[in-house]
Amino acid sequence: MEISAGRIGPDAYPAQVVGGGSAGVRPFTAVSFVEGIAQYLGSNAKVYYEQGIPSLGEMADDTQFSSDEAGKHQGLNAEIFTNTTLSGKPALLRTDQHINFDHAVGNDVSQNEISARWTGYFIPTIPGDHLLFVQGGGEEGGSRLYLDDKIIIDNWDRINARIGQLYLPLSAGRHKIRLEYFVHGSYGGLRFGIIRPNAIVSPAAKALASRSDAVVVAVGFNPDSESEGGDRAFQLPPAQDELINQLATVNKNLVVVVTSGGGIDTNAWFNHVPSLLEAWYPGQEGGTALAQLIFGDYSPSGKLPISIERRWEDNAVHDSYYPKDNSKKVTYTEGVFVGYRHFDRAVVKPMFPFGYGLSYTTFDYRNLAITPTNTSEEPSVTVSFDLTNAGTRAGAEIAEVYVGEPHSRIPRPVKELKGFEKVLLQAAETRHVSVNLDPRAFSYYDVGQHRWTLGTGDFTIWVGQSAAQIQLRGNVTLRP
Repeated sequence: MEISAGRIGPDAYPAQVVGGGSAGVRPFTAVSFVEGIAQYLGSNAKVYYEQGIPSLGEMADDTQFSSDEAGKHQGLNAEIFTNTTLSGKPALLRTDQHINFDHAVGNDVSQNEISARWTGYFIPTIPGDHLLFVQGGGEEGGSRLYLDDKIIIDNWDRINARIGQLYLPLSAGRHKIRLEYFVHGSYGGLRFGIIRPNAIVSPAAKALASRSDAVVVAVGFNPDSESEGGDRAFQLPPAQDELINQLATVNKNLVVVVTSGGGIDTNAWFNHVPSLLEAWYPGQEGGTALAQLIFGDYSPSGKLPISIERRWEDNAVHDSYYPKDNSKKVTYTEGVFVGYRHFDRAVVKPMFPFGYGLSYTTFDYRNLAITPTNTSEEPSVTVSFDLTNAGTRAGAEIAEVYVGEPHSRIPRPVKELKGFEKVLLQAAETRHVSVNLDPRAFSYYDVGQHRWTLGTGDFTIWVGQSAAQIQLRGNVTLRP
């Protein structure tokens, strides 16, 4: 029987091995997700590939502007300045058909300190919802976009994201455009596009998805959209949410694979897809590893090293990450209450909690025992329990041990990870697991005394599969 598999998405090919900036490492070879699956299946199946959506550069080149109000001349009027403040007389005037530059504003200006202003009009071919995006700046510069004299994307005084994007309904008729940009040095590229989200996914990708037995859609970031040189948004890059949603309507056997260096917003499509795999930046053999996981050679056993919020507003640093009033001072108001510590204290449910990760099997936790092994000046505690693979195939579980001091004299998290154990179990196998907690597991840093201080009294011990999936709970008392 012939099986057909569709590989669709901007990160399916070529391989996205690492992020940008200093994270960039040239691999000996690079196996993309498409190549990994094709090599794994060999002649047993046909693997097809479609990019699915245009690149940001292609979206920029597909956006049509007019430089005059009557719409007779294509392009945008450009003013190029040899400073970063849009001041003085422009050094160059020209008309740019599209805003799609890899370096600064093209090759016409060799000055490292430049700014530019583009003005003109955009006339929707069909009125309705549109997605506007600006990619550029990073830590080397900034940009801001005005629509009908109202600023809608602002990365000027502070760079909120390497890619700013916004959904807006656009009425029929012309809309005034003003895009401003500055850069220090010659490495800041710039792209600006306006697209219709419901028309951006290629018909070929949807046709491929509809006739395939299963579809792997690879989305996420690459060195251009995620780098050390600037923050990125919580959203996926432009049009990727649309790609997932539209493919999900024609094929229910959809596996979403995300390439990223951190969490993303999955709200737009999570309830419509049966499977989500976070690949991070998987290195040169990422395609090989993905195929082995998807086709069951190994059971996934990774656990999230971060919490992923449902909304950016739920993050502990949402109100303090960017300084107020253009100040250069950032105050770390969150203190130790970041990640799962924040969600526990705020009683806010994250999308995916710290330590979370599914498997092809299930695990049972039983018979918790908490044994103080030394109650002298250097107390330690052994936490032991039975861990059983309750499924029908082998798999690895990472059992996590958390400690909390409910009556601390200083503000402390509800619980903190203090130990863990990764255990590989065959189907139906049970193993007795022990995790030793040394004095540091019960200590806190005393700011006044500039040292770690051992807590005393009652402590709560939690054992679970993640910070939000607690299976066992007990108590231990440390005497002064």
